[in-house]
Amino acid sequence: MDIKINLGWYARRLTLDLNIFDDCFARHLQAFEATKEACSKSMEQLSEKAAKALEDGKRIFFFGNGGSAADAQHLAAELSIRFIKDRRALAGIALTTDSSVLTACGNDLGFEQVFARQLEALGQSGDVALGFSTSGNSPNVVLALACAARKGMTAAAFAGRDGGRLRGIADPLIVVPSDETARIQEMHILLGHILCTEIEHRLGLS
Repeated sequence: MDIKINLGWYARRLTLDLNIFDDCFARHLQAFEATKEACSKSMEQLSEKAAKALEDGKRIFFFGNGGSAADAQHLAAELSIRFIKDRRALAGIALTTDSSVLTACGNDLGFEQVFARQLEALGQSGDVALGFSTSGNSPNVVLALACAARKGMTAAAFAGRDGGRLRGIADPLIVVPSDETARIQEMHILLGHILCTEIEHRLGLS
């Protein structure tokens, strides 16, 4: 009896796992096709602006919250260290890594200022500020991009859903047409890798 019960449990668990696996891939592919169709023009604009900034000795600042913070750090590392192969270092900087800066700003000025304050200190005209917000509504990302625009930086963003509050602030704005956070984040890192590939190609480093 125990063996039959255990075998039944494993059979149900296997079926459940396979259904989850197939369903996640199906939703990923749906987001992939929609993103490919929706984002090609805005990605071309971002790639051109980012490559030009680096060619001119400027920098790209990446920032976001949670999983988007991880994406920001990931892409900054791809540029500053290496992506496809060894080449000269490129100025990719994540604004999500200095715990003293983040906690001081959060404590003294408010968490919504943690990225804007850093751009106020470090950003220069011609730099690129690239924010990540799956909802498009993260207050600290919105305020940072508004600050970047005032300083003459390219204020760009990766978002999802309908673009949220970043519409009218970020330019270019790359919007993944999905309402599912996991799928949006999966597309963001794919788009980030495409951006790195385009930068290296445009700078003759690939």
